[in-house]
Amino acid sequence: MKTHLIQLSGILSMLLLTSFVFGQQKINFQLLDSDQQFPIVGVSYSYGSQSGISDAEGRLSLKWEEKTILYLNHLSYGRWFLSPEKILDAAKTGFSYRKETTIGLQPVSVISIKMTDEKDKKIVLSDQERLHHDAGAILMLNPVVSGIRKGSNFAFDPVMRGFKYDQLNVVINGIQTANAACPNRMDPPTSQVALNRIQQVEILKGPHALRYGIGLGGTINYIPEKPNFGSNPGTYGQISSLYESNGNIWRNEGRVGFQGSNYDIGVLGSYSSGSDYQAGNGEMIPGNFKRGTVGIYGDLQVSKRDLLQVSLNRNFARDVDFPSLAMDLRTDDTWMGSVFHTRTIEGQKLVSWTNSAYFSRVDHLMDNLLRDLNPRMVNASTPAITQNWGIRTEGTWTFEQGKLYAGIDHRSESAEGSRTREMLMGPMAGRVFTDNVWQDSNIQKTGVFANYIFTLGSSTLNASTRLEVNQAQALDPAEEFIQLNPETKNTQVNPGISLGWQHSLGKAWSLGIWAASVQRSGSLLERYINFLPVGLDPWEMVGDPQINPETNNQIDLVVGFEREKVFAEVTLFGSYLTNYISSVKTDLNPRLPSSPGVRRFVNLDEALKAGVEVTFRHQIIPNLSHSLDLAYTYGKDLGLDAPLPEIAPLDVRYRMMGQFVEGKLQTGLNFRFVSQQNRVSEVFGEGKTPGFSLIDWDISYPLYSNLLLKGGVQNILDETYYEHLTRPIGMNKTPMYSPGRNFFLMLSFKFP
Repeated sequence: MKTHLIQLSGILSMLLLTSFVFGQQKINFQLLDSDQQFPIVGVSYSYGSQSGISDAEGRLSLKWEEKTILYLNHLSYGRWFLSPEKILDAAKTGFSYRKETTIGLQPVSVISIKMTDEKDKKIVLSDQERLHHDAGAILMLNPVVSGIRKGSNFAFDPVMRGFKYDQLNVVINGIQTANAACPNRMDPPTSQVALNRIQQVEILKGPHALRYGIGLGGTINYIPEKPNFGSNPGTYGQISSLYESNGNIWRNEGRVGFQGSNYDIGVLGSYSSGSDYQAGNGEMIPGNFKRGTVGIYGDLQVSKRDLLQVSLNRNFARDVDFPSLAMDLRTDDTWMGSVFHTRTIEGQKLVSWTNSAYFSRVDHLMDNLLRDLNPRMVNASTPAITQNWGIRTEGTWTFEQGKLYAGIDHRSESAEGSRTREMLMGPMAGRVFTDNVWQDSNIQKTGVFANYIFTLGSSTLNASTRLEVNQAQALDPAEEFIQLNPETKNTQVNPGISLGWQHSLGKAWSLGIWAASVQRSGSLLERYINFLPVGLDPWEMVGDPQINPETNNQIDLVVGFEREKVFAEVTLFGSYLTNYISSVKTDLNPRLPSSPGVRRFVNLDEALKAGVEVTFRHQIIPNLSHSLDLAYTYGKDLGLDAPLPEIAPLDVRYRMMGQFVEGKLQTGLNFRFVSQQNRVSEVFGEGKTPGFSLIDWDISYPLYSNLLLKGGVQNILDETYYEHLTRPIGMNKTPMYSPGRNFFLMLSFKFP
């Protein structure tokens, strides 16, 4: 009898399952955070003809629709989908898990530097990028970002949608940054980022990310790895080395860490060096550099609710060639430190509170003593120091259908340094002149910010605001500067607001619209630089402490499409700028006889920037995929009815990727097309640049479970080319060509 009951029970179970699958029965399961196991509340879903939001317990209740994909969207967990098989699995277990994502809702591109552990096991690695000695160079993996190059192998200064320098907000973990001590930006903030523990880079396009500061044209946020606590004490580490044939470049990095249930501490380091490289036409380009980093870090779970994170890095650079400038970088020594304390709060709307502080100090020396000048007319050197520090407090509140970030931050930026000129020839031989270039200037920024994100049905709304007080002064102004600017102190108030709306248009399509009006005060360079050639042309530049803040009024329109194997996104943007900060020629006398004159920073009445960006991803077959990225920006000075300077041309990237030998063998073929740039600024003497096409190839294979070998060829066709934003060499404006054909080989070893 008992056997018959068991058989009957099995038959009934099969009938119930059949009825469940084919009879339009209810499916019930709970959405949980994969790390903390708490319910994910307010998830918008679209499932065939059904749509709605997960309840206060993160539960979904659906009618089964055969061969239908469930599309999900949440402000903290991004967009994802569940296949029919995954839906059945969730219905059987009662749970479906999702990991919180760091990607914000504003128009954003993400460059992965170190893949997740799951992908590490599949040997899908990006250690080649993490080996780079300049964190600015890896940004150009995405065509949205181009770079101003004044040195051939160092200091790739990012430009996004035609915005550059302090129009971009460059931060590490949302707060930490450094200011260029060199007036010519041989050491931009991106060059001071140690990549060893950086997991990914957020490229937040447009002025919408007011949570991290004022980024008039965008924010670049380098995001470190999360703490890696282990149930048992242990040691881990990695060492990687890469060699490039063209320029004899060696890049090395490594770290050793110690982890337990409540700690993750370690030391890290990197060192790279290179020499002159060969362009496609055989011309040798000066490219010597030495660059290194040493650092320590610690993540400590001091209690169940309190996380303490500290880091301290020491960066250095030596004898770096800058052929497009009058001097080279001789020494650059930087200290950068930060501390974060995060308290997690349970059972309340306020779920976490983070307090953080950082400091940076850049000690920079540039001179012309490496130059083989015959005859040498003058010995020139410029030692300079910048110091930054900041504090920040931020709370995070979660509601049934929304999340709020709000807080206060303060940043301090200061710069000091003088140029020394020793005359070697002529009637003034033996005399020494000292020029106070930075005037011991400083800027204090205090901001209050809030970012509220909430869902309404199949729509997500994003509202951000910031109010910032900007105080600037020069503690040691030069006499000639005071004659032009009797008042060197200034206080300005800069408001900013951004509103975004993202809507799901059925199963695959989405639409997003963002509008912002953001104001930015002038930088230390724009306010206090004192007769030094730091711009696109050789004219000396002088600042204006009373220069008006510039305002960006911008709209972004984003149309997205996502299915199981296809993702596509098109972004259109338009930016109307008032009081745009630029410079004009004056009749002032320059300090150097070689300089044609003096420019002064001023406000332009109106300027316009507009453009388009395209992203496409497609999984052709399980082991073969391809992608396409495109970016184009148009810039115009409306007052002069002329092009704005330093706008990168159309840039198109196509990549074909394959995985073979059970996914272990990874290979990719890259094609890049850049159009000629004929829209140039004659006012700044900007030259037109030709277009070019490049083909690269790479391949990687794990020799053992913890040893990866990767190699490839860059610029296979040995193209002779240079980027539009690369500064030319000398008065005759000889192009500073990029490297010709280049072979590379990398080994990366991880333990345990």
